[in-house]
Amino acid sequence: MKVVIVCDWLTNMGGGEKVTEEIAKSFGDAPIYTSVVNRDNLSPYLSKADIHPSKLQGKKDKILDHKKYFPRMPKAFQKMEIEPCDVLISSSSSCAKMVKVPKGAIHICYCHTPMRYAWVMEKDYLHTLSWWKRPLAKVLLSYMRKQDYKTTKCVDYFVSNSECVKERIKKYYGRDATVIYPNVDISKFPLSNVDKGYYLVASRLVYYKRIDLAVRACAELNKPLVVVGGGPELENLKKIAGPSVTFLGRVSDEELVKSVRECKAFLFPGEEDFGIAPIEAMSAGKPVIAFAKGGALETVEDNKTGVYFDTQSVESLKDAINRFENMKFDSEYISNHAKKFASNVFDKKFKEFVMDCYNKKVEK
Repeated sequence: MKVVIVCDWLTNMGGGEKVTEEIAKSFGDAPIYTSVVNRDNLSPYLSKADIHPSKLQGKKDKILDHKKYFPRMPKAFQKMEIEPCDVLISSSSSCAKMVKVPKGAIHICYCHTPMRYAWVMEKDYLHTLSWWKRPLAKVLLSYMRKQDYKTTKCVDYFVSNSECVKERIKKYYGRDATVIYPNVDISKFPLSNVDKGYYLVASRLVYYKRIDLAVRACAELNKPLVVVGGGPELENLKKIAGPSVTFLGRVSDEELVKSVRECKAFLFPGEEDFGIAPIEAMSAGKPVIAFAKGGALETVEDNKTGVYFDTQSVESLKDAINRFENMKFDSEYISNHAKKFASNVFDKKFKEFVMDCYNKKVEK
């Protein structure tokens, strides 16, 4: 069975890229097609993988920012020449599933979410733009929605990374999906009983992650907060931070693990499709204080592995932190809970799903 993988872009190592990597490993180092690539920012495995970028790459060795190519991605994927295969697997939250499927192949889309800024978070995206850019952006997003919906007909099977995303696929595409939670390398975050008394946020610092809520809440409560990560919101966050908030910026994997294993609890104030970071924290035995919406409802057990807060507001998060301060948690229970989302669980379930789909095709 010949497998080919298509993903949106490979310019950094986020959750989607980690899923792409795991799928490639699972199917004998399958070739990967994508829009643009920057091997310098990839894992050791992906940096040496068989990657075929689209014509958007041109003669550049590396692309630093995939976002500026976004308007041209639908055409780039539709014109991409994919080698013959039996199964095409797209790992997509954007345009990868728009690719032209080789004759005779089945197309399985592992959908991280229907295109986020076009369907789910248009208002949040427009909020980040200057007023004069917004009319053009609305036109672009309308075009993207039409292309995205039209090309879902080329997908034979949808797999979603959560029940939350399954519901979106049904709502926006009118299609059913099978839920298979993504791979999380929990082996990097062993159980820790060290508690240095600080709350932790580890995230890309972009508006929709709502890190501002964590910064304001901890500043107003005078609770120590460590913020790991970089992004366009960094300077805005520094302006609203009090003396109890520390910004570490981007750190190495080793430094991230250390920060997680020594924190008091992990704060997760955004609405995510799934959310890998909370599971990494729970693997280390750390409770998660999470906004009660999206993937967190499927990964965090309220009052057992963490605490929910109901509205994306500073007051709601402050209330959750105060409740947490008067609670006790079993770190071993929390760590064992995280094992449900380990990479080997994903590998087994996803490979079985792909083989079932392929066997159905063979039997016809």
